[in-house]
Amino acid sequence: MELATHPALRDITVLERGWLSSNNVVVHGAPGEPGALLVDTGHVNHAAQTVAKVRQALAGQDLAAIVNTHLHSDHCGGNAELERAFGVRARVPATLADAVHRWDEARLSYQATGQACERFVACGALAAGEFITAGGRRWEALAAPGHDPDSLMLFDPAHGVLLSADALWEQGFGVVFPEVAGEPGFADVAATLDLIARLPVQVVVPGHGRPFDDVAGALARARSRLAGFMADPARHARHAIKVLLKYHLMEVGSQPREALLQWALAAPLLEGVMRAASDGGRTSAEALCVGLLDELVAVGALLRTGGDYCDV
Repeated sequence: MELATHPALRDITVLERGWLSSNNVVVHGAPGEPGALLVDTGHVNHAAQTVAKVRQALAGQDLAAIVNTHLHSDHCGGNAELERAFGVRARVPATLADAVHRWDEARLSYQATGQACERFVACGALAAGEFITAGGRRWEALAAPGHDPDSLMLFDPAHGVLLSADALWEQGFGVVFPEVAGEPGFADVAATLDLIARLPVQVVVPGHGRPFDDVAGALARARSRLAGFMADPARHARHAIKVLLKYHLMEVGSQPREALLQWALAAPLLEGVMRAASDGGRTSAEALCVGLLDELVAVGALLRTGGDYCDV
């Protein structure tokens, strides 16, 4: 069955976006509700496109609410543009509400990752254990630490629909950013996967990639991946660097080698993770970065044209 037409996803439109922008999930309003709910808004580079896609999906219905599962730049970068277009502000994870109010880019991770997000104003906070009614469904906000310590998932137990954000994808999960920052995070990933396994989930709508219903298979793949990272943390560190390099080039399109290395070596988060990924300090951060860029080129994730590295 095409998962977009799965009975559990009736009156839910999943705008699958790729990797620079998260998926946008439109839960269409049921009779008597003020309008639709939008979960996550993508990257600022795609904000105008997100507005157009959401407007098309709404098909004349009002947009009544926006919720962010977490505040990485690929999940909330469209908030400001959507407010301008629809007059709706987002609810954010309660643990980050104050940081949004003060626009603390260190607490919100944009400073450490060197990523871009247009400043926005939140309309309120959403805490784990709270409920949202949308689409005639009662969604519970569930804490999902691991990829991000403040991340939430939304679960509709009546239909078995889980909006998992980056806690579970069909082929794994998002980079464990606490580990990248030198804090424990793998145990939180394991606990979140265990939580998902206990839920009566029928369909998962992930933060990236298509919806899927082989939940047991996805959990098995995620746990295998986690075990590999726990056994070899340097492997996770190298993976994280490649993700951050690829993501940066998705943001900027292309960059000369020296400018790209300068950005990478100046990003606080990359500075620390490159130490963790190095072979006991024998490889310089610059050499490690170049080697990982070459690996991305070798697998077709990037192009190298003359002295420039380019996204594909």
